[in-house]
Amino acid sequence: MKYQKRQKAIILLADGTIFYGKAVGNKQGTSFGEVCFNTGMTGYQEIFTDPSYYGQLMVATNAHIGNYGTNADEVESDSIKIAGLIVKNFSYEYSRDDADGSLEEFLDKNNLLAISDVDTRALVSYIRDHGAMNAVISTDVDNVDGLKKQLADVPNMEGLELASKVSTKAPYYYGDENATYKVAALDIGIKKNILRNIAKRDAYIKVFPYNAKFEDLEAFKPDGYFLSNGPGDPEPLVEAQAVAKEIIKRNLPLFGICLGHQVIALANGVSTYKMHNGHRGINHPVKNMITGKGEITSQNHGFAVNKDEAESHPDLEVTHVHLNDDTVAGLAMKNKNCFSVQYHPEASPGPHDSSYLFDEFINNIKSKN
Repeated sequence: MKYQKRQKAIILLADGTIFYGKAVGNKQGTSFGEVCFNTGMTGYQEIFTDPSYYGQLMVATNAHIGNYGTNADEVESDSIKIAGLIVKNFSYEYSRDDADGSLEEFLDKNNLLAISDVDTRALVSYIRDHGAMNAVISTDVDNVDGLKKQLADVPNMEGLELASKVSTKAPYYYGDENATYKVAALDIGIKKNILRNIAKRDAYIKVFPYNAKFEDLEAFKPDGYFLSNGPGDPEPLVEAQAVAKEIIKRNLPLFGICLGHQVIALANGVSTYKMHNGHRGINHPVKNMITGKGEITSQNHGFAVNKDEAESHPDLEVTHVHLNDDTVAGLAMKNKNCFSVQYHPEASPGPHDSSYLFDEFINNIKSKN
C-alpha cells in the first residue's frame, strides 16, 4: 500500500459543477472528455482499452478498481482508449495469480491520468439527472477559471466523428487463412474479442480502415461483411454508410455491432440520436422479440436508433429491445441478408446469452453460399 501524500485533483463539469478527489500515484496533469459511467463490477481493463470509449472520462461505479491487477491478454486494442479515469477507491495492491502487473503500472505505461477518492455515487447521480457532458479532470486545482476556458473549446460528442482516431491505418488479417469462410470487417473501432469470436467460427478476416470503399472490401472476395463497434456519433460516418448501402443493395451477408448497428440504420434512412446518459455496463437486460427470450448483455453506447422510424420502416424489423427503457437493441432487414445489435455479444456477460449472434452470421453466410 502506498502512503505518500497524493496531489489534490478536481473534476470540473461543463455546467461548472466541481467534484474533488486525489491523483492516483504521482501522476499530474489535465485531461478533457465526455464524462460517463460504467456499472460493471469487473472488466475494467477491457473497458479502458475498448475503442468505443475513445475521448471519454470514465467513472467506475464499482467501489474498488484495480484489486485484481492487469493481464496482457485482457485488452481490446493496442492501448488505453479512455481519456481519463475517475474512481472511489483505487487499489494499488492486487491479488490474482495470473495478473502480470498492477493497474497503476498499466495506467502509467499508457500515460493516463486517474483520480480517486471521489464521491462517485454523487457524481453518477448528478450525471444521471443532468446527462453525459464534457468535463475536465486535473491536478491544477488552483486554475479553475483557466480550465473552464479550455473546457469551453472541447467539441461536444454530438456530431463528432471519432472512428478515424481509432481505426487501423492499413488493412490487416486475422485468423486462419485456410478457414472455410472469409469475412471483410470495416474497422470503425473494432474490439479484439469480436475478431476472436468470428475467427473461431472457421472464418478468416481482413480488417479494413474506417474510410475504405466497398470496392476495397469486395476485392478480398469475402463471403460476408461485418461493421464494427466504435466511438462517437454515427451520422458523420458517411463513407461507412455508403459501404453498408452497397452491401445491402447487393443482398450480401452483413452483421453490425453497436456503432455498426447504427450505421446500418442510417443506411436505411432511419435516424439516430444522442442519449441522455447512454448504456454502459455488463448487466443490461434485452428481450429477443423473435424468440421471446431475455439476454443479459454488455453495452457501451451514447447514441441510439430512432425506434418509431425503425418500427414504421417497411424493410426493417426491431428484433431486440432494451427492457430498461424500451430502446432499439437489434434490427433485421426483412428481405435482405442483414442484421445488427446495439450490444456486445463478444463480451459474454451472460456469459453465453448472445453468442448465438455470431453463429447466426455464419449461418447467413452458409445460406448465401
